[in-house]
Amino acid sequence: MKKETVEKILSTNLREWFNSLQEEQLDLLQEIRMRVNKPLIIRMDNKEYFLSHKQLTNNIVNSYNITEKDIRETMEFISNYSLYAFEDELRNGYITVDGGHRIGLAGKVVIENNCVKTIKNISCINIRISHQIKGCANGVIPYIVKDNEVLHTLIISPPRCGKTTLLRDIVRQLSYGTKSIGGFTVGVVDERSEIGGCYRGIPQNDLGIKTDILDGCPKTEGMLMLIRSMSPQVIAVDEIGSSEDIEAIDFVINAGCKMICTVHGASLDEVRNKPVLEKLINKNIIQRYIILENKNGIGDMKKIYNMNGKIMSIIADKQKK
Repeated sequence: MKKETVEKILSTNLREWFNSLQEEQLDLLQEIRMRVNKPLIIRMDNKEYFLSHKQLTNNIVNSYNITEKDIRETMEFISNYSLYAFEDELRNGYITVDGGHRIGLAGKVVIENNCVKTIKNISCINIRISHQIKGCANGVIPYIVKDNEVLHTLIISPPRCGKTTLLRDIVRQLSYGTKSIGGFTVGVVDERSEIGGCYRGIPQNDLGIKTDILDGCPKTEGMLMLIRSMSPQVIAVDEIGSSEDIEAIDFVINAGCKMICTVHGASLDEVRNKPVLEKLINKNIIQRYIILENKNGIGDMKKIYNMNGKIMSIIADKQKK
């Protein structure tokens, strides 16, 4: 993470604290949450801290409370004093900034013609720090590529277990190729600007030399657009869940393209019990199911199943040791 990309969007009151962070702390920094008249909350290494006398603490007593000035300055720095220029992004509830960091926003929602037009009187800001962990997919790639062919893969993960980080590195490795596999042409539909972290159309994360990205595009439309225009060998999308997503995936697979996608869930059974996803699973289309947890870091595999829902023997053997 480039320190300056985050520092320049923080209010002046918070910059001194941020500049005091050591490199190892920056690597563990996940979120900076700001709410007017509420304590600043910093999430680091899956733990939450408060700020007291410019030091991180577990004690809320005497912790720093966010002021209206903090919010106002942060929004001015994020938008370069022109929030109007970000109106299209505001209606989605977030802004992506230099470095691929995503800024979630909450406040007064303005509705026009039954649709969200923008957000004003912003009172809550969540700065989600973008971390690209190159190599975190090393242990996954051998299971999803067979005889130099990518297998349809569904990554199942609870929140904050690194599914997007893992997906990002899978895309990067498939695109570049490795010592054992050739590079593939990959299309990414980055609906929430989290995979590529595009800023002004340019990906801030390395997704490989053979990857095409549709940034801020709805998954369903994006998958169809990529098939029609970019001739991908593999398409990657994050957080499927609607019936429209499943229909688009059917279209992609019938077009001869491979799918890598993610979904929220703690187990294969939990995902199978979701009516929409049950249809996808019952078709025996998905060839690999990767279940994540976060005991040993981002991309930590809990189990890998084949298309028949059977745990793969090599993982079972590993678990017995």
